[in-house]
Amino acid sequence: MLTSIRPDRDAVALAVSGLLGGLLLWLLGLHTQGGHSLTAPWVTLVPLTAMAAAELLRRTAPRTALTVGTLALVADQFTWGNLATILMFTDVMYAAVLYGTPAAARRLPVATLLITVASTIGFLAWFRKPEALLIGLVIGLVSFIPALTGVSVRTHRTAADAARLAAAQTARLAEMDRTQAVIAERARMARELHDMVANHLSAVAIHSTAALSIDDPETSRSALKVIRENSVEGLSEMRRLIGLLREGGEDDAPAAAPTLASLDVLVEQTNVNGVSGGLVCTLEDAGKAVSSELPTPVELAAYRIVQESLTNALKHAAPGPVVVRLAHGDGVLTIEVTSVFGSRPGPTAPGSGAGLVGMRERVTLLGGTFDAGAEPADDRDRDDRDGAGAGTKIWRVRAQLPVTEGTVRE
Repeated sequence: MLTSIRPDRDAVALAVSGLLGGLLLWLLGLHTQGGHSLTAPWVTLVPLTAMAAAELLRRTAPRTALTVGTLALVADQFTWGNLATILMFTDVMYAAVLYGTPAAARRLPVATLLITVASTIGFLAWFRKPEALLIGLVIGLVSFIPALTGVSVRTHRTAADAARLAAAQTARLAEMDRTQAVIAERARMARELHDMVANHLSAVAIHSTAALSIDDPETSRSALKVIRENSVEGLSEMRRLIGLLREGGEDDAPAAAPTLASLDVLVEQTNVNGVSGGLVCTLEDAGKAVSSELPTPVELAAYRIVQESLTNALKHAAPGPVVVRLAHGDGVLTIEVTSVFGSRPGPTAPGSGAGLVGMRERVTLLGGTFDAGAEPADDRDRDDRDGAGAGTKIWRVRAQLPVTEGTVRE
């Protein structure tokens, strides 16, 4: 507590300067008013000392400083008077407005203005001479003008603090936006990398496991052929992604993003990779979605959803049909991929769960809906399985994407 009321360096300098200046004026016999027969000249030093003490509290305790300073100023009027006492009071009044509470900053200018007006009217009525106006002017210069100056400086400082706070908040918001943009870009890159490479690596993992576990030269040769094809395709996809990430590189422009027109190639590749697992993949384009003109983000998302769904079927689906259905109508592109749900013989590839998360993120960014899970097969699915039993379960991935550009969320 003692350190909280310790005067600062400026207050000490003002108090010492005012006290020494007042002593010098007193020694020189310079007073603000005529001598009083009831007081000795040395009594003038008492209000001077009290005002210097008030100066020490101008910033740490402005209300106390103003109270002491007002009493000292009033007492000075009953002595020979000292100019230094009056000058120090103006600084105490200024500090009370500048460093005091907001309520004090509002009330002191009004109070000093009323005191100035009332004193001027009172002295004018008492003396009945125009010279009484000078007394009111002096009171205004000593009290109202310092208070008004304090209000002006305080308002300026408050505005500067608000501007600095707004600048800091703007900087923090900009940093948050930058961080969110970096996170979103990393998530997009992670989805692209997973969707492009996972299909090929899953085929490589499955066929390499088959080549190692089955002691048959023909099977090994066939597996190695599939492994080589998927390795080359995966390397090509990686080069395309690196090309997209380059900025101003010396290489040629990267290849265009995949479209729905290349789904037949993707389905055929899945058929080749899924032979060992008994998978038969087909494409049904009921709504002519492949030939439709779709926004680029929607078409890329649809392709990646089909690609990841086929990768999951290659990893986990039981032997049977894998059906890709596309439908385009009423401003919505519907993608549906079904496969037989259940355990499968032979080698499998591990899954991380990132594929479903990536598909859901893609659909959410486009303002669509996404569902994935096991459910009983309906009549259409049983037809696809050549009349399988009603108890068969399928794994269904279904996504609906708005096809208007305005629905895309950046």
